Amino acid sequence: MGTLYSNGIIYTLAQEGETVEAVYVAGNTIKETGTAQSLLKKYSDEIDSSIDLGGAVMFPGFVDSHLHIIGHGEKLIRRDLSHFTSAEEMGDYLKSEAEKEKPGNWIIGDGWNENNFLDRKIFHRLELDELSPHHPMLLSRVCRHAFLANSAALELAGITKETENPPGGIIVRDVNGEATGYLLDSAADLVKKAVPPVTEKYISNALTASVHDLLSLGLTGGHTEDLGYYGGFEKTVSAFRKVLNGDSIKFKAHLLVHHNVVSDYQVSKLSETDSPYIEFGAMKIFSDGAFGGRTALLSKPYNDAPDTSGVAIHHPEELKELVHLARNHMMAVAVHTIGDLSLEYTLEAIRAHPAVTEKRDRIIHAGLVRPDLIEQMKQLPIVIDIQPSFVPSDFPWLIERLGQERIPYALAWKTLIDHGLHCAGGSDAPIEAVNPLEGIYAAVTRKKPDENHEGYQKEEKLTAYQAVQLYTAGSAYAISKEHTRGRIEAGFEADFTVLDRDILASDPNEILEAKVLYTIIDNSIEFSAFHH
Repeated sequence: MGTLYSNGIIYTLAQEGETVEAVYVAGNTIKETGTAQSLLKKYSDEIDSSIDLGGAVMFPGFVDSHLHIIGHGEKLIRRDLSHFTSAEEMGDYLKSEAEKEKPGNWIIGDGWNENNFLDRKIFHRLELDELSPHHPMLLSRVCRHAFLANSAALELAGITKETENPPGGIIVRDVNGEATGYLLDSAADLVKKAVPPVTEKYISNALTASVHDLLSLGLTGGHTEDLGYYGGFEKTVSAFRKVLNGDSIKFKAHLLVHHNVVSDYQVSKLSETDSPYIEFGAMKIFSDGAFGGRTALLSKPYNDAPDTSGVAIHHPEELKELVHLARNHMMAVAVHTIGDLSLEYTLEAIRAHPAVTEKRDRIIHAGLVRPDLIEQMKQLPIVIDIQPSFVPSDFPWLIERLGQERIPYALAWKTLIDHGLHCAGGSDAPIEAVNPLEGIYAAVTRKKPDENHEGYQKEEKLTAYQAVQLYTAGSAYAISKEHTRGRIEAGFEADFTVLDRDILASDPNEILEAKVLYTIIDNSIEFSAFHH
């Protein structure tokens, strides 16, 4: 038996501007599209439910191609520092939070961003000690490549004046060699190991909160990287299986596997999942850091800090070994690479150990490219996971970081697409807001909503159609599902995002005003604005 959807604008996204009047779905698959009259006539005996879209606009289901689903849930249930616009405000909040906690309990916070403070202040551990004298404290920067820890946390982690920088990380020190509490990339792992492990109930709660939020924002799925952080592979996958069981919540999760847990994944019985809502993807590797903390690896020094060119998390030969490991396990790779030198090393590693299956390798972020690297990427079966919201977040300070000469190749989405490279759209939540409409708006306007200019590097703006394609066909192509997801066409999965207005035919400012009316997965309404 099946469902007929009609009386709205239905974009197939098979080609620009193409709409159909109605869609007939049998089970969880689109059977046919056409006029309401012809479908009613042809399938009259099989249609057991009809959904009147009431003039609303239906798209293929929006999918976030790169996020951290549990991390987004933690942001919803934990201390969120991302909205503070001054160091004083953040300090007052941390002090009041510490006063509520029993002495000895950890104060964990996420998302601070000194670029939102007038003085760009980064707290020193002694200042954190004053705010929280009886609690160890660990605060992650918005990029999650830089952290702040107070003296109690450093002590529990065993970090002293003598502690050497771990591979791929920096313990920032003062003139006397003492740690300031500012930890870059893998240096933070020393402190994270001292934080008490989370429970499976905590993981499930974060995951549940996250998925409900994602559904309310019109997302039918997400490609997520969570499996290396929450007390091991088994514990985290168990939570995914429990929450995304297809009974209480439907949501299509594609799980990247961090290289640290690939061996657990290979031996685990949980890696063979029978759930249609969980599948495993590429091996995730971090190649460098981020622009914010100047840890993205550049081929020439930072314009505003000529003493550094960033951080290589792995030596180029180690990077090749990790790609080789993935190939031995018949896996594609998904490599976090933001700086141009990091991208150069990543492409070298992929060429040294080419893909062994039909699965596509993924370059996550590609924050800074060069013409020669674009040509190299065109020769490889790769997909680029881009995050449009990075543009309004990182500009204008990114111009100071990189300088005028390099900036045309920073977050250069249109250049990548014009060269025929396949791009998928995501948020990197919780680092950026997870709302796909904010990502689409950022791709189209390249500015914050309250900014009155034509957009940063305005020649890199995408059309609304290109931007929506990132979250539909782009995300499907990234996981080799372009023949079953990302379009409204016979044979495709019945995943739909229904909005109250046509974001492809309206003023870009209307994109942010659009409301999600329904999120439909496998022909099941998982979110409705009318029963909320």
